[in-house]
Amino acid sequence: MALNRYRPVLLSCGALLWMVGSLNAQWTLDAPGARQPVAPTTPRIAPVPEAQWTEVQKQLVAKYTSSGHADNALKTLLNLPELVDGVMPYTNYLLNESSLSVRQRELLVLRVAWLGGSQPLWSAHAPAGTRAGLDVKRIAQGASQPGWDPLEADLLRLADQLYRNSSVTAATWEALSGRLDMFHLMDAVETVNHFIVLSIIYNSFGVQPDADAKDRLPKDVPYKITVPAREKPLTTARVAAPAGRGIAVGRTFGLYPTLNQRWSPRQSFINRTSKLTPHQRELLILRTGWNCRAEYEWAKHVGSVGRAREQGLDPQLIAEGATAAAWDPLDKSLLRASDELYRDGLVSDATWRALSEKLDTGLMMSAIFTTSDYRAISLSLNTYGVQLDDPADERLPQVPAR
Repeated sequence: MALNRYRPVLLSCGALLWMVGSLNAQWTLDAPGARQPVAPTTPRIAPVPEAQWTEVQKQLVAKYTSSGHADNALKTLLNLPELVDGVMPYTNYLLNESSLSVRQRELLVLRVAWLGGSQPLWSAHAPAGTRAGLDVKRIAQGASQPGWDPLEADLLRLADQLYRNSSVTAATWEALSGRLDMFHLMDAVETVNHFIVLSIIYNSFGVQPDADAKDRLPKDVPYKITVPAREKPLTTARVAAPAGRGIAVGRTFGLYPTLNQRWSPRQSFINRTSKLTPHQRELLILRTGWNCRAEYEWAKHVGSVGRAREQGLDPQLIAEGATAAAWDPLDKSLLRASDELYRDGLVSDATWRALSEKLDTGLMMSAIFTTSDYRAISLSLNTYGVQLDDPADERLPQVPAR
């Protein structure tokens, strides 16, 4: 869709209604990265002390750690054991098994930690980055600093563009494609996207750095993300899904079987394990798809995958957001949480309190993870250029000008 001109019309709860051309308007938020997220300095969800671990929790720690030691992040996730099985397979794959070098992995993780203001991620990975030969302060300073290897500078640009624009420019993709094959490219994109998920949920849960972790986000580096303007959506796939059965996103990830196997539990938690109602799940997914301008995600969850209208959801109202009068108080709070997670990198104190009055800890964790996960999915869909399965699928709506 061509954006002819922008004119702010209404500001409410940090959201802007911009004119699109002269006849139609879309309800959008400020892009992420206007300011560095600042997470709570005390836990909102307390880590589960080792002395209180159940047999299930002990087995999860043994399954996903080599030493049997759980850091504060894992101890926090243990509050919802099913979520550990959703998060950890992909986390461990991207950190230990992907096609990227250790140096490339840590470069991307640390850049995401900086972008997302994640103290626990930064404190956990700064020592590994240093051991890999990286100057971690320069990672915070970004790709504009002189002296970067061209490939590493492009990886930093990849992270910045995904975080802020929910997509990657043709120039950055082409530059990386000249140095990396499809598997390395997908591993790079997925590392950024998954650690954006972790930065958001750790911020929102109030995960604190481990007591023995000394490194902290640099305080003397100005927070600034400089990226080109977001480009038009791709009309052909960069990572082409092979012909066959199933929807295009599944066939796209299926090109990389090892990655797909480790990625699948993240989706299984949301779609099969989470106790959110289908109404709540699809509300969060669609608002996230709207914010990220992920047309494929929107089409599938309005249509054959999510069947939004069967869940009592009006797609037009989802596009309008929490200010639409039709929403009940819980739906409004869920929509605000989705917007804050996208724009601010964490749920605000006010929205956290409002949600906690209606949802227990497991549902709170599920709601935040669902939103964060589908941001990652949106970024993947946009970057790989996954095309609609059917040209008749319902596209992103336009909100009439007011």
